[in-house]
Amino acid sequence: RAGRGRHDGGSLSSFLLGASVAALPLLLGSSPALLAAPGLRGRLALALHVAGVNAALLLLYPRPLYKIAVRACFLGFAFGCGLLLSAGRSAWRHFGWYMCSLSLFHYSEYLVTAINNPRSLSLDSFLLNHSFEYNLAALSSWVEFTLEKLFFPELKQITWLSTVGLLMVIFGDCLRKAAMLTAGSNFNHIVQNEKSDTHTLVTSGVYGWFRHPSYVGWFYWSIGTQVLLCNPICVVGYALASWRFFRERIEEEEITLIHFFGEEYLEYKRKVPSGLPFIKGVKLEL
Repeated sequence: RAGRGRHDGGSLSSFLLGASVAALPLLLGSSPALLAAPGLRGRLALALHVAGVNAALLLLYPRPLYKIAVRACFLGFAFGCGLLLSAGRSAWRHFGWYMCSLSLFHYSEYLVTAINNPRSLSLDSFLLNHSFEYNLAALSSWVEFTLEKLFFPELKQITWLSTVGLLMVIFGDCLRKAAMLTAGSNFNHIVQNEKSDTHTLVTSGVYGWFRHPSYVGWFYWSIGTQVLLCNPICVVGYALASWRFFRERIEEEEITLIHFFGEEYLEYKRKVPSGLPFIKGVKLEL
C-alpha cells in the first residue's frame, strides 16, 4: 500500500505541477490566450516553466519514480496548455478542449490502475505507447485539424458540434473509468491468459449494462475526440478502425473468459449485450 501511495501520489503531484502552466498568464499579467499567439515573452515563459519543472522532478524523485513523474508532468503540461487555448477565442479553442480530454484520459488510466490494481502498474499504464497504429491515428487527427483550419477555417468554428463531441468524450471516459473501478483488481490493460486466484466474473454495476463497458467507453471517447475537432475524415476513420480493433479484442478476450468461467460466462453473455454496435462477441459454446 505504501508503494501504491507513493506511485499515485507522486504522479498526481507531478501532473498538477505540469498543469500549473495554466497560471502563467496570471504571473505575466497577460491574456489567457497566451498560446494562441505567443510573443517572445510567452515563449520564454513556457520554456522556463518546462525547464524549472523538469529540474524539480529530477531533484525530487529517484530514477524509477522520475520516469513516472515526467510522464505525468508532461500530461499535466498538455492539460494546462489545453486550458490556456480553451480560454481564448481563437480558432484553436476547440483544440484546447481536445488537449484537455486527451491528456486527462491518459493520466487517469495510470491513476485508476494505481488505485485499482497496483500489481499490474507500469509505465505502460499511461497507454502513451499503446501501439504504432494508435499514435498514427492521433497524428493524423492533428494534421487534418491543422490543414482544415488553414483552408476551411469556418469548419473549425462549429461550436455546437464540438460541444456534442465534448459530451461524447466525457461520457466515454466516465464509462470507462466506472468500468475500471467496478472491476477493481480484475481489470487489466492486457488480456490475461492465466486465471489468478482473485479473478472473479464481474456482472454488477456498468457490467450489468454491457459486457465490455470499458471498450464501449473508449470507443465513443475516441470518436468523440474527432467530433470535437470537427474532423470529418478522422471521424469516419476512427469509427471504422476502433470498431475493427474492439471486435477482434472482444473475441480474443471472450475466448479467455469462457475458458476461465465456463457456463457462468456463457449465461452472462446470453443476457447482457457487448455494448458495441454489430459486435456480438465470440461464437463459441461448451
